Amino acid sequence: MVKGNILIVDDNKNIISALDIFLGPEFDHIKGISNPNLIPAELKSKNYNLVILDMNFKAGINTGNEGLFWLNQIKKTNPDISVVLITAYSDVELAVNALKQGACDFIPKPWENSKLLATIKAAIQLNFSKREVGQLKQTEKRLKQEINRDQKYIIGSSLQLMKVMNMVRKVAKTNANIFITGENGTGKELIAREIHRLSLRNHEIMVSVDMGAISETLFESELFGHVKGAFTDARENRAGKFETANKGTLFLDEIGNLSLHLQAKLLAAIQNRKFMRLGSDKTIPVDIRLVCATNKNLPQMVEEGLFREDLLYRINTIQIEVPPLRERGNDIIVLADFFLKKYVSKYEKYGLKINQAALGKLLKYKWPGNIRELQHTIEKGVILSDSSVLKPEDFFLRPVISGKFDDDDLTIEEMEKRMIISVIEKNSGNMSLAADQLGITRQTLYNKIKKYEI
Repeated sequence: MVKGNILIVDDNKNIISALDIFLGPEFDHIKGISNPNLIPAELKSKNYNLVILDMNFKAGINTGNEGLFWLNQIKKTNPDISVVLITAYSDVELAVNALKQGACDFIPKPWENSKLLATIKAAIQLNFSKREVGQLKQTEKRLKQEINRDQKYIIGSSLQLMKVMNMVRKVAKTNANIFITGENGTGKELIAREIHRLSLRNHEIMVSVDMGAISETLFESELFGHVKGAFTDARENRAGKFETANKGTLFLDEIGNLSLHLQAKLLAAIQNRKFMRLGSDKTIPVDIRLVCATNKNLPQMVEEGLFREDLLYRINTIQIEVPPLRERGNDIIVLADFFLKKYVSKYEKYGLKINQAALGKLLKYKWPGNIRELQHTIEKGVILSDSSVLKPEDFFLRPVISGKFDDDDLTIEEMEKRMIISVIEKNSGNMSLAADQLGITRQTLYNKIKKYEI
């Protein structure tokens, strides 16, 4: 049985009563108004699927122009709503004109009950179909946003990188869960995208989720979706990341940042390959290729009780370790050249080059921030350059000093300086984390950085 909400607009209250009695048992909600000026307010107050609209409201006037006027007003504000026109003065030319302007059908008075009911059901079904198409278009738009991200490339030819790419090619065609590890900035997401590109699911999309950026309160809604009314701001049904990634690849980045409470919910969805939207009791099956990544030591976190061992086994069918940039040799030069060309074009500093001495400096540096740090270093050098050649002094690199303090000639201040540099390096330049590890405030850390000219 077709359900729906119907608004009846007719100056004859007997007509409204007759339609209400006849249609009431068949539909969810019937509302009648005799003044067409109330139409805009009524359409705002209720989610209507159909308007049954009289063509004439003023005594002695039977041109149908009033009905056509209100038909146009309704379609301006509610283009998907169905409108069925009804009048005692049947005219073929008027009916054709009304249909051209967006009406679904035209019924003369007196009507035939069976025909009226069939017409109304068809009109409401048309409205349902239009809404479904609108939801599909929204989904398609979200998918295109995921697909049309800027294409990024894996660049380099070092032995370490080639080993990784060889592993990627081996596992890509399978449906095995992949666990990508490596330091911050090494390009773990690029490896995940390459796995998807080489997989049998490459005609679908890869949905990327930064698990560290999702709050506990939004976790279920973001990953599993929600139904209208599930919480205060849930004004419509919404698909989550699992549902959006169906038939494709789901990439869960920074999975080590999840709390134990959220790990349990994620494990259930991964194990069962099904879930329920927040606020719904309907189970939704899902077919995804799972790829996870982290810069944390999950086995150690398991020992410390911070990560579920069963979840680690579930996501870690195949592990791929992405090497840090400092172990990739001349890939540093190749990447530097790639970023140079990118930012020379972006900032219109054509002809800018890096001299050999500067390249040597880049090669010797340990790159604690890996590729991301190299990229930012080159961009900053291009922006601040005043000549056509980038020299060593054009690249500001953080001092990297060994964390060992076994030199008997070191003063306490020199040892403190080395310790601060070492801790900042380990935390990839995050001053808050470095200060916490050193047991001092951020302001004290900044004062010491200024004192030691770090």
